[in-house]
Amino acid sequence: MGDDSEWLKLPVDQKCEHKLWKARLSGYEEALKIFQKIKDEKSPEWSKFLGLIKKFVTDSNAVVQLKGLEAALVYVENAHVAGKTTGEVVSGVVSKVFNQPKAKAKELGIEICLMYIEIEKGEAVQEELLKGLDNKNPKIIVACVETLRKALSEFGSKIILLKPVIKVLPKLFESREKAVRDEAKLIAVEIYRWIRDALRPPLQNINSVQLKELEEEWVKLPTSAPRPTRFLRSQQELEAKLEQQQSAGGDAEGGGDDGDEVPQIDAYELLEAVEILSKLPKDFYDKIEAKKWQERKEALEAVEVLVKNPKLEAGDYADLVKALKKVVGKDTNVMLVALAAKCLTGLAVGLRKKFGQYAGHVVPTILEKFKEKKPQVVQALQEAIDAIFLTTTLQNISEDVLAVMDNKNPTIKQQTSLFIARSFRHCTASTLPKSLLKPFCAALLKHINDSAPEVRDAAFEALGTALKVVGEKAVNPFLADVDKLKLDKIKECSEKVELIHGKKAGLAADKKEFKPLPGRTAASGAAGDKDTKDISAPKPGPLKKAPAAKAGGPPKKGKPAAPGGAGNTGTKNKKGLETKEIVEPELSIEVCEEKLRLGNWKERLACMEEFQKAVELMDRTEMPCQALVRMLAKKPGWKETNFQVMQMKLHIVALIAQKGNFSKTSAQIVLDGLVDKIGDVKCGNNAKEAMTAIAEACMLPWTAEQVVSMAFSQKNPKNQSETLNWLSNAIKEFGFSGLNVKAFISNVKTALAATNPAVRTAAITLLGVMYLYVGPSLRMFFEDEKPALLSQIDAEFEKMQGQSPPAPTRGISKHSTSGTDEGEDGDEPDDGSNDVVDLLPRTEISDKITSELVSKIGDKNWKIRKEGLDEVAGIINEAKFIQPNIGELPTALKGRLNDSNKILVQQTLNILQQLAVAMGPNIKQHVKNLGIPIITVLGDSKNNVRAAALATVNAWAEQTGMKEWLEGEDLSEELKKENPFLRQELLGWLAEKLPTLRSTPTDLILCVPHLYSCLEDRNGDVRKKAQDALPFFMMHLGYEKMAKATGKLKPTSKDQVLAMLEKAKANMPAKPAPPAKATSKPMGGSAPAKFQLASAPAEDSVSSSAEPKPDLKKAKAPGLSSKAKSAQGKKVPSKTSLKEDEDKSGPIFIVVPNGKEQRMKDEKGLKVLKWNFTTPRDEYIEQLKTQMSSCVAKWLQDEMFHSDFQHHNKALAVMVDHLESEKEGVIGCLDLILKWLTLRFFDTNTSVLMKALEYLKLLFTLLSEEEYHLTESEASSFIPYLVVKVGEPKDVIRKDVRAILNRMCLVYPASKMFPFIMEGTKSKNSKQRAECLEELGCLVESYGMNVCQPTPGKALKEIAVHIGDRDNAVRNAALNTIVTVYNVHGDQVFKLIGNLSEKDMSMLEERIKRSAKRPSAAPIKQVEEKPQRAQNISSNANMLRKGPAEDMSSKLNQARSMSGHPEAAQMVRREFQLDLDEIENDNGTVRCEMPELVQHKLDDIFEPVLIPEPKIRAVSPHFDDMHSNTASTINFIISQVASGDINTSIQALTQLFQIESLAREASTGVLKDLMHGLITLMLDSRIEDLEEGQQVIRSVNLLVVKVLEKSDQTNILSALLVLLQDSLLATASSPKFSELVMKCLWRMVRLLPDTINSINLDRILLDIHIFMKVFPKEKLKQCKSEFPIRTLKTLLHTLCKLKGPKILDHLTMIDNKNESELEAHLCRMMKHSMDQTGSKSDKETEKGASRIDEKSSKAKVNDFLAEIFKKIGSKENTKEGLAELYEYKKKYSDADIEPFLKNSSQFFQSYVERGLRVIEMEREGKGRISTSTGISPQMEVTCVPTPTSTVSSIGNTNGEEVGPSVYLERLKILRQRCGLDNTKQDDRPPLTSLLSKPAVPTVASSTDMLHSKLSQLRESREQHQHSDLDSNQTHSSGTVTSSSSTANIDDLKKRLERIKSSRK
Repeated sequence: MGDDSEWLKLPVDQKCEHKLWKARLSGYEEALKIFQKIKDEKSPEWSKFLGLIKKFVTDSNAVVQLKGLEAALVYVENAHVAGKTTGEVVSGVVSKVFNQPKAKAKELGIEICLMYIEIEKGEAVQEELLKGLDNKNPKIIVACVETLRKALSEFGSKIILLKPVIKVLPKLFESREKAVRDEAKLIAVEIYRWIRDALRPPLQNINSVQLKELEEEWVKLPTSAPRPTRFLRSQQELEAKLEQQQSAGGDAEGGGDDGDEVPQIDAYELLEAVEILSKLPKDFYDKIEAKKWQERKEALEAVEVLVKNPKLEAGDYADLVKALKKVVGKDTNVMLVALAAKCLTGLAVGLRKKFGQYAGHVVPTILEKFKEKKPQVVQALQEAIDAIFLTTTLQNISEDVLAVMDNKNPTIKQQTSLFIARSFRHCTASTLPKSLLKPFCAALLKHINDSAPEVRDAAFEALGTALKVVGEKAVNPFLADVDKLKLDKIKECSEKVELIHGKKAGLAADKKEFKPLPGRTAASGAAGDKDTKDISAPKPGPLKKAPAAKAGGPPKKGKPAAPGGAGNTGTKNKKGLETKEIVEPELSIEVCEEKLRLGNWKERLACMEEFQKAVELMDRTEMPCQALVRMLAKKPGWKETNFQVMQMKLHIVALIAQKGNFSKTSAQIVLDGLVDKIGDVKCGNNAKEAMTAIAEACMLPWTAEQVVSMAFSQKNPKNQSETLNWLSNAIKEFGFSGLNVKAFISNVKTALAATNPAVRTAAITLLGVMYLYVGPSLRMFFEDEKPALLSQIDAEFEKMQGQSPPAPTRGISKHSTSGTDEGEDGDEPDDGSNDVVDLLPRTEISDKITSELVSKIGDKNWKIRKEGLDEVAGIINEAKFIQPNIGELPTALKGRLNDSNKILVQQTLNILQQLAVAMGPNIKQHVKNLGIPIITVLGDSKNNVRAAALATVNAWAEQTGMKEWLEGEDLSEELKKENPFLRQELLGWLAEKLPTLRSTPTDLILCVPHLYSCLEDRNGDVRKKAQDALPFFMMHLGYEKMAKATGKLKPTSKDQVLAMLEKAKANMPAKPAPPAKATSKPMGGSAPAKFQLASAPAEDSVSSSAEPKPDLKKAKAPGLSSKAKSAQGKKVPSKTSLKEDEDKSGPIFIVVPNGKEQRMKDEKGLKVLKWNFTTPRDEYIEQLKTQMSSCVAKWLQDEMFHSDFQHHNKALAVMVDHLESEKEGVIGCLDLILKWLTLRFFDTNTSVLMKALEYLKLLFTLLSEEEYHLTESEASSFIPYLVVKVGEPKDVIRKDVRAILNRMCLVYPASKMFPFIMEGTKSKNSKQRAECLEELGCLVESYGMNVCQPTPGKALKEIAVHIGDRDNAVRNAALNTIVTVYNVHGDQVFKLIGNLSEKDMSMLEERIKRSAKRPSAAPIKQVEEKPQRAQNISSNANMLRKGPAEDMSSKLNQARSMSGHPEAAQMVRREFQLDLDEIENDNGTVRCEMPELVQHKLDDIFEPVLIPEPKIRAVSPHFDDMHSNTASTINFIISQVASGDINTSIQALTQLFQIESLAREASTGVLKDLMHGLITLMLDSRIEDLEEGQQVIRSVNLLVVKVLEKSDQTNILSALLVLLQDSLLATASSPKFSELVMKCLWRMVRLLPDTINSINLDRILLDIHIFMKVFPKEKLKQCKSEFPIRTLKTLLHTLCKLKGPKILDHLTMIDNKNESELEAHLCRMMKHSMDQTGSKSDKETEKGASRIDEKSSKAKVNDFLAEIFKKIGSKENTKEGLAELYEYKKKYSDADIEPFLKNSSQFFQSYVERGLRVIEMEREGKGRISTSTGISPQMEVTCVPTPTSTVSSIGNTNGEEVGPSVYLERLKILRQRCGLDNTKQDDRPPLTSLLSKPAVPTVASSTDMLHSKLSQLRESREQHQHSDLDSNQTHSSGTVTSSSSTANIDDLKKRLERIKSSRK
């Protein structure tokens, strides 16, 4: 019991998890009670059980599980958090409940699933249930299917997705378990209930017995549409509504629901697509062409089988369709034609819309094949064409169909009409617009008069179908001339037609899916008939008879028809019946109609008068214009013979047009008649009046076009001339707005060519009027006319010159008053005046600007360049007006503007002038890339060139306005250039242009500093021009800004300039006033309007900040702008503008719930275009506009999509203002905002771009604060376009873009950014590539290697490719990026980047060495040091720093990065080195902080030095204590290498090359650069001018020797060879340079005997091979000096001598040995040396020091000595050689060995000298020589870079105690370094015995001293002679470690002194 009581005390949730089943049972029961008690669904109690619900349902104890299921059900039903548990609970139910034997458990499980569906988790539940179907346990499968069935039955097919269920049905039917099959049957029946026949195709392949059973079940189902019986929570209200309806007995919803449900599932969608192209027989295309019809049949049958698949996968079916089309069209065997047609049907049905692209090719062929009579062929063709029609639209195939309609063959005509009839059935009124109906009706009307009855019947059926589809109102205008009988026939047909989209749409549509024909030709049922009759009953009455009356029917019936027709077409918002009622009583008109046809003209006249009165009395809204006009047009109509009646008639037409709502349809009825009468002497004026009235009603542009085309389609010249005259006047009265110039030009040309002079004169007059509005560009169209005619035109234009067009007097009132009809046209005039120039037809010339032409223009030969320019001029001349896209022409022409040949420059300028005129205002976009370079030409020294450039600039400015020129920094950059011609011309031009502008861009201020410098220019003309321009600058910028800008001038200049400003202030002109006639402008436009246009936007930009509201209003409501303009848009905006203000006060972004998600779904589902383009096409912009319309304020959207960039700027400003206040809105529309900004990236305007980037910075800051994460689609539609901008030429933009990319990483993972930026590296723009690579480096540095996508390897390989880029910046960026990765990732980088070319790899290694990662202090140091260094550095030091110094520092950095204690290094640098430099260079700022630091550190340094203890070895450890690690030493040395003082640099480098391990590290590249730098320095003539010039050269010389000796011998030899090769190749290189390089090589050759074993001979021979390849023997012999060839021979000879025949084994690295003479040369040498070997060896054996005869000739002595020295030089025989030399010297005391020592290194000399002394002491028994005596500064490293050093004889090899002299020596050095004097400084034994050497800088000596010590220790250890020195031995790195930075203490001390003295 104790156990029980334990769990009883536990809280409920713990009980539920208890291991005792009783405890759990109790827990579940209590939980159930708790759940039932909780009333609030959002109570926190629910959350406690969130993680337990799965346990409730999956309990292992069956009894407990039941209780758990009950509790879970209640939980799911009531808890608001239950949705979170869906996945785990349902999967638990499926796996642990559905397999339970108890039915109760299963029921509860199903209930839980259904409850989850009710709480809106249907998709998750369905997913889990479908997973359950894969379970092996049949019980679980059955239960899952049952659950799905119940869910479908209760919730309906809208909630339960049927497609995935139907997919698994066939599998369920195949199950071995009967229970599963039965359940599958039940669910199939349930699905059928919801989607009916759409279920048949997916199940067609199941067992036939099962299918039969299913069919039987399906038949039993009720036909009424099913309804859901259970609803989601969100639909509960709907449920309540439904119940109310049912209780009211209303079943009305049924139909509606049906309509919703049935089309939802389309059987086609449920099918799997089948891929058939690959399954075609291999020889199909051969067989289909075969001669035997049986083979062709086989091929077709194979296709037929494949296309029976109901759904085909999309692919390229073009070839297959082509083959089938060929069979249909050409095959003689009709059976095959039918078969091919069936195949096409199958393809069309299976591919649906995807077949549409092939429809156009096939339709004509099929239609023409209808000539076949055989029924089965015809039927097959019909099925094919019907199936094809469903894949496309009638619009797409209309042309093909109409073309066949004129065929002579009656069967083709009949079948085509029938096809049209069937096609119409699928159309609706919207898919069959008038534009499409018109040509079809015209063609069918021809057919109804055909001689063949079947053709007539088919045409009647087609017309009847059209009538049924679009209604009589739309078709009647086309049937005007059809007689009554035929009309009745058409209507009869129309009644029989049953439409696909009619009442029975659902079923019909279903049938048509699989059986196209029957569905389409099905006869209408009785009910359908009744319906259609009922619907059309009211219509035929009045309408049928309108045309009949015209043909002579009884007048009574005709009457009602007229108003009916009018009601439907003329008056827009009236019903036909209403008008009928009102006009019915007016019997006077009805009577008139009869009288109009009477014979007596008087009666006709009286009738007309009556008619006129009736019209005058009618009310505007009730006047049936069309009916009245049709009445007047009836017989005799316009053929009226009596002029009075005719005049009256025309007057009435004018009256109707003025009084009624006169439509274009009415106008078309009368215009023909009016044009016919316009030339009539008596009636002409009335006709013109009527036309003017019509123009006012229907807009002039439309009327004019109709009238002119009618006039020129007839022959009467009088009519033509009068029409043109009328048009001239009309244009003056109405203004030019909206007129299409292009439409008139061709007619005017026809008129100009007319024989009748009156027509010609009228045309010229019309041109004169047009010239007023269009301007000079109009003349271009007529340049081809005859000279005589052209002169007349010019004369007419001359007359018009200077006149401004009259204000329009007509066409205004109506547009402002009528709100209905002309609402849409209100905007038109606004653009009208802008677009006058755009109306001109422009030619596309980009295809003519070929790459050949461009290369011609850039050719080296000026004649070819001229040819190219001539061609361009020709192209532009020919094209007259061109489109703005001109390919690569701008860059080509830009290049010619700085041509050396001035004639070509002038020609280019002329072309650019032509271009401006030809392109018109569109030339704007080329201002920056072509316009500004023209300004540069203003600086030419030749007068005529400048004049031409000025003319060109003016021609451009005339087209573009000034804004484009003044924007940005370009103009100020030009003014900055100190070219007097450029300055005076440019200032003159600005002085001329600025006063005419009403406002200017703010960038004008950038020119002001340069304007001020022009005021003080040494050239008088420039000063004068600058003074002239000053007032105009001030007029735009204001005095304050100008005065403020003087702040940066020198005081003297400032006073002068301010005085000039004061003077200019007095002369400052006022800004030009805005044009007065604002109202008339939008309507009419005018020539001055053109200038206005240029300046208007600019003016807006200035005023926008002050009063943006009226500005916007201007754009919107032209009618109202007059008020605002008259008040100049200031204080008192009119009332409407106030209303506009309120409009704008609301939010700019409207939050649409789930709007963004929906847009993303649409994009994924390809319902809209994916945002992906190279340049944005119109459809993208339109799409964005539409998407924005729902969530962006209308007024803002207008700004955003305005054609003028100023408005974009405004929009951006507004968006910035609203950013903070509307965060939610911004985030909701973020995808659209980003897309819109990508469009702005394609604008050429910099100011918009800058604004956009500014906004983006703020936007991403906001997003990161809101912790928002960009979605994939937002990122992919924005980042690629942002990345493109990173390649902008302007620095400031690039910087902004990089900043944005940085911020983006806060809202979008860097690893996902990486691929986008990587994509940017593939751009053609090198700047973009470089910036992207840098950005990648930053990403890796900030976020580590994980950002590299897809894998670091792939990413780095792609980056590494750019190391070989042509562009230097890109190469550097790529190298830097990989170095960054190296710093993060270490040596693994080399594995990741894969194989690089040798060149690239060496560059990379070089760079890695140079910039191995520095400690954190380093970057600060660099930043701080660089500026100061740059200031006070001498040119030589500069050169040194750039060359060797940097390279060496890289070595050290590498060493430092590997050193053990970076902290210590950092400390030394920060407190010591860095700040000292700062103080020294800038003692003004940091002076006060320094003394403590310096004092503190120096004390530390001095302390140990003051207490020397001679008997203990304490000095060496002391050094180690001071600089306990390599890094500090190296840092110290680096700081010196980089020092501004040349001596310090050289000393430091020398020190570096003392340290063998470091010196050996230098690579070939580094050494080459270093040697190049050093030799150049030695040869620099400027050094001799320095005081210590000679000293410097000596030091450098010494350093060179050091470098040669201490570096890796292979690397230095290689470097010297490359350097020699380069210097010989370079023409600029001095012979002295080559000579010094060769001297170095000789030095190396001398060292070869010692170094030969450590050299990589293969590499050296490869370098020699390359050298000999570049310089064959012949070429070398041509050199001025014979040294190069001798050097090379000597080198090879030495190598041969040292290596013998083995040398030929070292040619392995040379790929092609035949490329140079190296191998041959070596072979020759070998042969030669072999001949001499015999004699040589004899000599050697005989030789010995004692046997030399005194009389031996000098030559022999030399030989003997050479041999001895060779022995000394070789490793093995050193001692023997020294002994021989000692004996020789002893024997011949006067022998001179000076010449042999003179050319060797100092070290070698001292070594020989010391060796001799040692031998002497040994021989004389004096013991060992003290080490202190013979140590030279070069002692620490041997000249032979091998581990076993030759200096083995030195040092305490016997291990005895060293005397104190050594330590005294060291102390002396230390004292000397610290600046303490050494009284006995010269105590050391003089080293005179060594050869005289140049003075070595003192600094080197102490480290040398130490190193000599160290090397002795190391050697002694290596030779294993003694081991008692262990205590003092250091690791090999010791060489570096102990290198003390005390080296520079005296330097520090001197600096300190300097600082102190400067402070005094």
